[in-house]
Amino acid sequence: MSGRLTSFTSDGLTFDVRDEGPLDGPVVIALHGFPQTSASWSGVVPPLVAAGCRVLAPDQRGYSPGARPADVASYDLARVVADVLALADAAGADRFHLVGHDWGAAVGWALAGRHADRVATLCAVSVPHPAALSRSFLGSQALRSWYVLAFQVPGLAERAFRARGGAVVRRMLARTGMPEPEAAVRLLADPATATGAVNWYRALRVPGRLRAGRIRVPTLYVWSDRDTALGRRAAEGTAAFVDGPYRFVVLPGVSHWVPEERPDELAGLLLEHLGAHPLER
Repeated sequence: MSGRLTSFTSDGLTFDVRDEGPLDGPVVIALHGFPQTSASWSGVVPPLVAAGCRVLAPDQRGYSPGARPADVASYDLARVVADVLALADAAGADRFHLVGHDWGAAVGWALAGRHADRVATLCAVSVPHPAALSRSFLGSQALRSWYVLAFQVPGLAERAFRARGGAVVRRMLARTGMPEPEAAVRLLADPATATGAVNWYRALRVPGRLRAGRIRVPTLYVWSDRDTALGRRAAEGTAAFVDGPYRFVVLPGVSHWVPEERPDELAGLLLEHLGAHPLER
């Protein structure tokens, strides 16, 4: 196993990464979502480290200062998936456990579906399998995802994020139940970061976009019933796209921001999942 990482490279870009836990422990790669950084896992990592895991939490494309390409095509899922594999390679991890929240979960579904040989287990938090999410747009999910369309307008989101000293985005995030929105407000106040973060959504229109495929690896999906962005229909429909061992857990009374709102509970679920499907070494 390689030494401790503070950064890695992929596609000519340099990514910051948090590397905690024993170097010879089973590797867990934790992927954050929008609009956050690896800091969103701060409450989840300590129990994993205490259990002997090595946790790698990168600041993903658009969030790391050295990895903020301006063009939308650079945020295609295929490239983001390649970033995670580059991180695993830098850590010397042929196989690893994968956990993702929000956009990190979307990356997780795609990576596990296309590179099952590298992924020992998947834990997706909040975001369902993309095919289940697509099916749900025939119902109420379309209304929940209004912001995805708004983000497609060039410059609109960036201006909104900075409007009135961040008051607009602060109010929007508070309404979703985000426990401490100030870090996200500061993050989106930076124009380069704001464009990079929103380009994840704009890349949804990139032709030939990578599809997740069916999931064969052991999978834990954690969804919370007060998630204002993602509804129950897609959450319950995800099982139809998982062929491997599957566990679906609903957290009642919890918002979209599961890693911050219930870090200990999420860590406990993760450790149960990893214990049931240990990484062979």
